Amino acid sequence: MKKITTLFAVCATAWMGSAQNINDVVDYGTTTLNGSARYQSMSGAFGALGGDLSSLNINPAGSAVFNHGAVTFSGTSYNNKIRSGYFNTFNESTENDFRLNQIGGVMVFNSTQANSNWNKLALAFNYEYLNNGDTEFFSNGLSNQSIDQYFLNNANGFYLDEISALPGESVSDAYYEIGSDPNLGYPALQGLLGYEGYIVNSVDENDPNNTSYFSNANYTNVNQEYYSSRRSADSKFTANMATMFNDNIYLGANLNFYNIDRERYNWLYEDGYNTNSNLQSVYFENLLRTFGNAFSFNVGAIAKLNDMVRVGLSYQSPTWYNLTDELQQYVETDVYIDNNLEYITVDPRVIFVFPDYDVQLPSKYTGSLAMVFGKHGLLSLDYSYQDMSRAKLKPTQDPYFANENTRISNNLKGVSSFRLGGEYRISRLSLRAGYQFEESPYKSGNTVGDLTGYSLGLGYNFGAVSFDAGFSQLQREYDYQLYDTGLTNTTRLDKESTNVTLSATIKL
Repeated sequence: MKKITTLFAVCATAWMGSAQNINDVVDYGTTTLNGSARYQSMSGAFGALGGDLSSLNINPAGSAVFNHGAVTFSGTSYNNKIRSGYFNTFNESTENDFRLNQIGGVMVFNSTQANSNWNKLALAFNYEYLNNGDTEFFSNGLSNQSIDQYFLNNANGFYLDEISALPGESVSDAYYEIGSDPNLGYPALQGLLGYEGYIVNSVDENDPNNTSYFSNANYTNVNQEYYSSRRSADSKFTANMATMFNDNIYLGANLNFYNIDRERYNWLYEDGYNTNSNLQSVYFENLLRTFGNAFSFNVGAIAKLNDMVRVGLSYQSPTWYNLTDELQQYVETDVYIDNNLEYITVDPRVIFVFPDYDVQLPSKYTGSLAMVFGKHGLLSLDYSYQDMSRAKLKPTQDPYFANENTRISNNLKGVSSFRLGGEYRISRLSLRAGYQFEESPYKSGNTVGDLTGYSLGLGYNFGAVSFDAGFSQLQREYDYQLYDTGLTNTTRLDKESTNVTLSATIKL
């Protein structure tokens, strides 16, 4: 079994072309609906309500609404369906997953001082899984762009001896040496994969200073198959404190700690070249892992204007991420060499660990209004605003990140989102429903579309224990670009995420 070597890249500037970009920043800021069954069944419209552990995500003052201590456990079945369209060829992929996605608890301390206006103190914690399950999609179609241009664009400009194995040197060693050179970086590695895979050739094979290359492919159109999967175990832990003042004002604050653990895998297979083409097929595989952590804080308030009307206001600070990427790559080709069809593999067996970098998502503001109809039910509306054009990749002095930050500023915009939820109670039974809408963060509205969703649910209160069930469904369209250069085709994705959640709440 071959040994996999781990290499730590030492120069950020040379490597950032393979790391996060504007689309990844948007991905971190994209809304998902998770949490307890009651929270999900009302589409998360809890900013002026509180009284649910997941409501702390919106307004940290919500824990002071509890009249007693409680613990909530939730499990969710995730179903993700993605329909893809690529050059008039359509496919559908479905991924199912189940997770124990939420656990939280609150302790309530009532004031013992007769003359104090501070009536209550609540301390709470909540742990949640952040993503709507694992996803995958498959696209195929007939394209007039080939993957050869990706390797050609990356190879051109480098000396031949910078992107090829030297005499007596293995491809794995060459891949490692190129990766160790702070002046070369990610494009040179892609040039090596293309050259050693016979996808591209040097104009002058005998000149080590050659910097021009040409493609071994001859085609009018090519058949392409593309597969992508995403696995995520992102999570969030919230530590909360809230208080009640004078029976009608609730104030609270959160400290939020995030753990980031993601894996993105994709492969492309291409054939259908002309009969006189030296290159006959290409298989190109990438595995990118991202690890890290993040931090944010929230402050919020809820006010009872009268027995019926409640208003809420909350602020979420910027979210500061510190991340690390790891990359593995592999190439297979069928190519004619001296009129013989050869099977070529380029398998460096090297894991590259890129320099740490930071992502900063902008702050978010939420205003909320709720109408409580005694014991009969309630209606709740939340409005949130987040200016995604102020997101940042750091270090900002890095040329690649500076360019991406300019793209973020020019292409993203402020995002408004609305959540509407209602609950109707019949004795101990509660019936719930919700709707949510979030604008695209892109000014064009194309790369990522608007998000829409609806939800349903019910609950039954046995007194000391209550059980809740929630159903929610979110839908969003995406234009997914295959590669950053050369093969820049996009596949149109229609993603539908369906959650079914069961929760149990135990009063303490």
